[in-house]
Amino acid sequence: MATGDKHRILCTKRKELIQIIQRDPDNILDELLALSIITEEEYNSFYQKEDIVTKIRELLIHIQKKGESTCQQFLECLEILFPGINQDLQPSGHVISQGSTGDTSEELEEGTEGSSSMENEPKNLGGTVSSEKGNAEEKNKAFQGLLSKLNLQKYQSTKLRLRDVLEIGSESTEKWTPQMLGDLPWHFLRKLMALNGTARNTSLGHRAYDDEGSSEEAQTAGRDVFSFNDTDIRESLHPLDVLCAVLLCSDSFLQQEILSKMSMCQFALPLLLPALDTPKCTLMLWAMRDIVRKWRPHSLVESRGFREESLVLIEMPTISFVRLGSCSFSKSKLLNDVLSHSQQHHDFFIHRDMESGNVPREIADGLVEISWYFPGGRENLDLFPEPVAVTNLRGDTESHWLQFSFLTVVSSAVFIVIESISERQYALLSSLQGSATKYYFILNCKNGNPKETLGFLNKLAPVLNLSKSQLLVKDSTTNNAEFVQIVKSAIKSITSSPPKRMNLEAMAVTARKLGIQVDEDRKECQSASKWAREITVEIKDVAKCKREMLRLQGDLLEELSKVEKELCRMRRQGEMATEDYKCQLREKQLDLRRQQNQCDLTDGLIKFISGIGRLPSMEKHYFLKWMKFSLDHIARENLFKLWDQYKEESKMEGGDPQALAMLDKLISTTSLGVEHFMRELAQFYEAECSMVKEGDKTECQRQFIHLPGIAADLMLEGFPMELIDGDSSNIPLQWVTDVLTELHAKLGGRSRMVVITVLGVQSTGKSTLLNTMFGMKFAVSSGRCTRGAFMMLIKVAENFQQELGCEFILVIDTEGLKAQELAKLEDSYQHDNELATLVIGLSDITIVNMAMENVTEMKDVLQIVVHAFLRMEEIGQKPNCQFVHQNVSDVSAHDQNMRDRKHLLEQLDEMTKAAARMEKQCKKVNFSCIMDYDAEKHNWYIPGLWHGVPPMATVNMGYSESVCELKKYLFDCIKKRSHNRAPKDIPQFVKWVESLWNAVKHENFIFSFRNSLVAEAYNQLSMKYSEWEWHFRKEMHLWVSEKETVIQNQTSEKLQAGALSMLKNEAQEKLQHEKQKVLDNLQDYFESGVSNLHLIEKYKEDFIRSANCLRNELEIYSENKCEEAIRIRKGQLKTENIQTSYMQIIEGKVDRVLYECRNKKHKLENEELKLEFDNMWTETLSELKFSSLQKHEIYREMESQLRKDLENQGSAVRQKLQESGSLLFHGIENFRMKKEYLAWIKTVKKLLFTRECEPAVHTEELAKSLIDEAKRYTEEKVNSKVDYDEIYCRELLNIINKRLQQEDIKKLRTTACFEVDLKIHILGEAAWRFQKMHEDFIKQNDPQCRLEKLKPQYFSTFTDLYLEKDENQTRARDFCDQCLKPALVVYINKKLGIEIVDDIPNQGASIEYGSRTFFQFTVQKKLLEEMNFDNYVKYIKNYEEFVKTWIQRRLMDHYRESKRLEELEKKILSTIVNKVTEVLEGSKNEKNTTVLAFLNNFCEALQQDLVISKGNLLGIQFKNTAKTGQFCANIQTFLPDLEQEILSQFGGLDIHTKLSNLPLKPQDEIFKRVLGCGKQCPFCKVPCEAGGGDHKKHFASVHRPQGLCSYRNIDTQKLAYDICSSEVFSENSFRNSDTKGKLHPYKDYQVYYPDWRIQPDPSIEASDYWKFVFQKFNHQLAKSYNANPADLPRNWAKITETQALEGLKEAFNMK
Repeated sequence: MATGDKHRILCTKRKELIQIIQRDPDNILDELLALSIITEEEYNSFYQKEDIVTKIRELLIHIQKKGESTCQQFLECLEILFPGINQDLQPSGHVISQGSTGDTSEELEEGTEGSSSMENEPKNLGGTVSSEKGNAEEKNKAFQGLLSKLNLQKYQSTKLRLRDVLEIGSESTEKWTPQMLGDLPWHFLRKLMALNGTARNTSLGHRAYDDEGSSEEAQTAGRDVFSFNDTDIRESLHPLDVLCAVLLCSDSFLQQEILSKMSMCQFALPLLLPALDTPKCTLMLWAMRDIVRKWRPHSLVESRGFREESLVLIEMPTISFVRLGSCSFSKSKLLNDVLSHSQQHHDFFIHRDMESGNVPREIADGLVEISWYFPGGRENLDLFPEPVAVTNLRGDTESHWLQFSFLTVVSSAVFIVIESISERQYALLSSLQGSATKYYFILNCKNGNPKETLGFLNKLAPVLNLSKSQLLVKDSTTNNAEFVQIVKSAIKSITSSPPKRMNLEAMAVTARKLGIQVDEDRKECQSASKWAREITVEIKDVAKCKREMLRLQGDLLEELSKVEKELCRMRRQGEMATEDYKCQLREKQLDLRRQQNQCDLTDGLIKFISGIGRLPSMEKHYFLKWMKFSLDHIARENLFKLWDQYKEESKMEGGDPQALAMLDKLISTTSLGVEHFMRELAQFYEAECSMVKEGDKTECQRQFIHLPGIAADLMLEGFPMELIDGDSSNIPLQWVTDVLTELHAKLGGRSRMVVITVLGVQSTGKSTLLNTMFGMKFAVSSGRCTRGAFMMLIKVAENFQQELGCEFILVIDTEGLKAQELAKLEDSYQHDNELATLVIGLSDITIVNMAMENVTEMKDVLQIVVHAFLRMEEIGQKPNCQFVHQNVSDVSAHDQNMRDRKHLLEQLDEMTKAAARMEKQCKKVNFSCIMDYDAEKHNWYIPGLWHGVPPMATVNMGYSESVCELKKYLFDCIKKRSHNRAPKDIPQFVKWVESLWNAVKHENFIFSFRNSLVAEAYNQLSMKYSEWEWHFRKEMHLWVSEKETVIQNQTSEKLQAGALSMLKNEAQEKLQHEKQKVLDNLQDYFESGVSNLHLIEKYKEDFIRSANCLRNELEIYSENKCEEAIRIRKGQLKTENIQTSYMQIIEGKVDRVLYECRNKKHKLENEELKLEFDNMWTETLSELKFSSLQKHEIYREMESQLRKDLENQGSAVRQKLQESGSLLFHGIENFRMKKEYLAWIKTVKKLLFTRECEPAVHTEELAKSLIDEAKRYTEEKVNSKVDYDEIYCRELLNIINKRLQQEDIKKLRTTACFEVDLKIHILGEAAWRFQKMHEDFIKQNDPQCRLEKLKPQYFSTFTDLYLEKDENQTRARDFCDQCLKPALVVYINKKLGIEIVDDIPNQGASIEYGSRTFFQFTVQKKLLEEMNFDNYVKYIKNYEEFVKTWIQRRLMDHYRESKRLEELEKKILSTIVNKVTEVLEGSKNEKNTTVLAFLNNFCEALQQDLVISKGNLLGIQFKNTAKTGQFCANIQTFLPDLEQEILSQFGGLDIHTKLSNLPLKPQDEIFKRVLGCGKQCPFCKVPCEAGGGDHKKHFASVHRPQGLCSYRNIDTQKLAYDICSSEVFSENSFRNSDTKGKLHPYKDYQVYYPDWRIQPDPSIEASDYWKFVFQKFNHQLAKSYNANPADLPRNWAKITETQALEGLKEAFNMK
């Protein structure tokens, strides 16, 4: 609406208003109530009236009574509901009259009554002024046509959002030129987001013409080569048309972003958008809210001060430029010249000489643009001393009188560009009489009648108070540069006399009164503004606000952060015991959390939570923006006040240093933003979680459980989320974890992301770089430097996700390293190191931003970065690194800096080596080892951001282009990386945050890093390796078993000297083949694409070494087994030869007796036959001269070997051996420790913690371990049922000697006396068992006894032959019973052990035995369930014995409860019986073969599987005349019964007997799998869990209190309760036999134990398991160890069994 008095309209247009309201009275009432124009009571009163006309009349009267303002609101409401109504109600030709006061309300009132009112104008002028209504349809049609050309129709209703523009698509990696009109909006937006100065270019890319081809074709066709052709004009659109279309199709927030970027590029901004899809034009107030400008007015030049303010709040004179009528003179070009320095021209406004500037405008007429000039405080360079706004109306003033009217009100001066003035134009200009605004006329004399124009201007002079200086004539003689100076001088004179100053907010008030829409008047925007204002209205002092409204931050949070870090670093521990100190810190932490939890939400926070939690999405977005604008404004005001105070204080002589320091601190903490409110919510949430965890609050009492969901929504909507609190240098871990977890859930689990981070010195343009690259909104103005780290999520377009390998890009912006406000703090370097380590650890790509001006700072930053990268390499993280060198503008920079790059790489290599030394790494490293870095490809030289001198500098085109190149390379890099390693998803990212933060808090990063993702990947690899290792072992066990069987079936001729070497060669080939399979499997696994493999790449070498180690172990095993088998077989052949000779004699005698009995006259009865046979047997045995095996005194042989072993030990040892007597008297009683066993000097009595007698205990454990190992070896040999061999004694001595030579055993400094006594004890215990073994073997192999066993068989054969019975079946039965059955039983026992080990993983125990970590967790969990004290003591004190017993018990329980063992036996037996059947089937059809030949063939066919007794075979062969086919058939007939018989035999055995009969003990094989290297922590004896058998470092998931292993205080004899995983990060010291009694810092434990890596617990709760166990059994442990109970920290008693189990799960990553 273009008139003034709204009250008057309600009086004069009452009839029309009644008719209008009658269309929809109820809807109008609803809207009036919604806009708070009427109250609810008034609404109800009007609503109840039945007569509509009466209701409307009363409503109008009521509105009038409320005054002018309410009348205006009422008419605006009608305009919203019935667009165009206000024009209908407007008196014809009504125009504004302007007073000099600048009070718009008064001006409007004067305008309706003053003489300059257009009511006095000719009637046809009214039609001119209101011609916009007539053109509305035409404009709308043009607008729709343009949207169609630009493919923007769908965005007219569903607006384009900022996130749509920021979404990463395939075009992000391409240099993109628009090919069609539909490409122009996206081209404009992408270029603008990248701050590219060519964003406004709307030319389309076309194929270049081939000149030669074209001319030839033209000549051939007989056409002219040169011609004017309309088709040569390239299709395009005017840039302003594209701008208007894009803005009208964008939502408010994208509009804001567009104008912010345009402002940075120094493009003129749209102030009034033409009325295209709205009844009236729109003032872009909201769109400019986000723009902040900084300048130095000349009044502050001396003090070197400056001003910084939101653009919409800066009051300044506005100079407007309009055109009346047609003009060949380019107004916009003139403005560009006026606003540009003579040496630095810039096109603020689009003009006809720019690319596409000559294309006719379709919709942009009526657009009012605005630009500004801000001085930089350089008097000789600044064009104007103070800020000036310049507006430019596009199109003819006559056609856009409403916009012109607005400009006349808000401007200090209006410059009207004319070429001529008509009568009509004169009349229009005359209507401006009385206006306070100065009018200047720029007369272009090229066209028209200058004299006539001057005549009209002279007539206007008295009407508009024109002076001679207000006419600027530009004719053909005027130099353009001179004319520009004339215009500048005119503007200077306007600004020097106190001009009308108005900010954009004031302009909006004027606009509303003129009926112009204001974008900020949207209902959602105003409602959100009200919400924000309620919170911020009370905030005047930032420091006070933080104290009173944000109470959980400040000192409280800082103290909490310090306590959290001290819990890890233990710097101020003093003399207090570590666990007591930790307990004290924990209580302090809980107390601080309780203080936080007891704080009530302030009104401001309640409103803030409501704002972000309850408001609809758009309103919430507005609310957060309003909060940001208000808080930024408040912070700026506070900052300027503090700076002024600081300057004043500094100027004073003898100024108070404390006051300056206080001001300095206030300045550094003055920033206040939405992040502080979100941080407060995070602390409320963290405090509540702590209370729930402690049991102080139940789940149902929680108030803040919904907050992470709200924060996740904000992240999804594109808001930055604080990762690291910059004020307290802390991560609210629970909050971050839960927010990101919520985010993952909201994304439906599709959250794969690549993390990009930027690092660099403060104020070097890191945030600007990210903003330019990704269009993000990280804070970049002064006083708002990024503190801590913020993360922001950018979506990857659906069609680009597969190519890029992720759904999102997570960008992390960090605070500057070397920040000035932190420089004074003593730990600022540490702070920077922590920050760099954390963000580099989280990132896939790290951009190191360096400003080239400061080389020293650059070196410092590089040093920090190198440390961080080195740490990442140690934990398997190898991010890509891009070095960005800013402010390098030379085109030859890349080539010129080749030497610099080489020098930089040399520096980086040196820094890496130095850092490696500092991080206590021994290996040689260079920079490219620790990160993905290519000196040629990964260095970017980027020109400075600004072209020219700020604040009027434009964005450097080179900057934008270089950043785009970097962005393109980054996406190419991401694509390549996605093929090699899968990006993290949010749960993995959360785990990284947690583990990195835990490591950073512990300071000693490499040895304190533990990550669940790494642990999980390592466990998976360990499980795989365990499978490959068992397969290797299994293959060698099968090979050895096969070879043993073959050897057992060999004759003496085949067992000559060459047999063993052949077997060794075959073993070598087999070992090499199987080892290579393991290595191939390992390589395939690392190339398989399994997630997170890159994190454990460094452990690959450990597993390769383990495979080599395993090969060597199995080589010794296989060779020893083959040697032993040959030795045993040779012994057997001796007895077999003797036996065979005796049997041949017996068989001859039997044959003779049979002949004699057959020749007797009468048939003998059975009794007579028996008598004859017995007489023959007795007579024959008496004739035989039996040569039995020689009996030896084994113990004497062993004594001799012992003397030989100790012969070099000296006379004292020889004397002790003589005194010891026979071995048979030793090894009966338990081995006992004696004082003379240790040579160590008495340790200092002031040992802090020691065991009863540490070296003695270690020595006792050693003795027990060796005795147990010797027992196992002896038992294995005794169970083999072979004769004793002297090698057995040598092997026992070798076991002892090998162990005593180990470095850790040497440190015990045991005496020769200990060695002698131990060997005597072990050999003594073995001697009597070997003696019995030897005697049993002699007895078993006595020739006479063996013959006696065969007597029944010979008698049976003799009887059958005499009676001429068919002995075929009998012989077949005997063969099955005496030959086949024993062989099959042996076969089952050989195979069953292997089958059990194979079977266990298939029976649900694969995880349990899959890796050492899983096994430890299973055992400890079971112990907790049983809570048996004795079991715990066995587990702690005798770990290996406990584990073996545990495994055997589990095996026995498992197979006792199921039929699985019977199934395995049946499967094994079935396999070999099938083989036997195949051999028998093959022999059936063989004719002319004897049974002897058949048996020989049968044994040979099965020589690799079965060992058939040769002695028993001789009996079967004796006088066997059966046919082979029938014999085979009979054997086959008996086989099923034989199978059942064997299975019944096995079924009758108990599980223990079965397992003890197996040559390969399954429990031993499983034990090897879970024991690993067998090393234990030097402090708490927890077993190593590292995979493979040969690894560089030993580690365990959780360590335990040392008192559990009997450590105690030597003075009080109380058990110690310190935990080594805490001690190694404390200031405490230890001493033991390894340190020779000297105190040594726990932190440097690796000096003595370099193979151990003791990591901190992942959390306080992780060690709860052992704390609970210690607390539970404290007194029993003390009694067991003959010590006093420990004085345990109070909070240990609060730990429940449930918490202990949770701690165990956390420690082993089993959650």
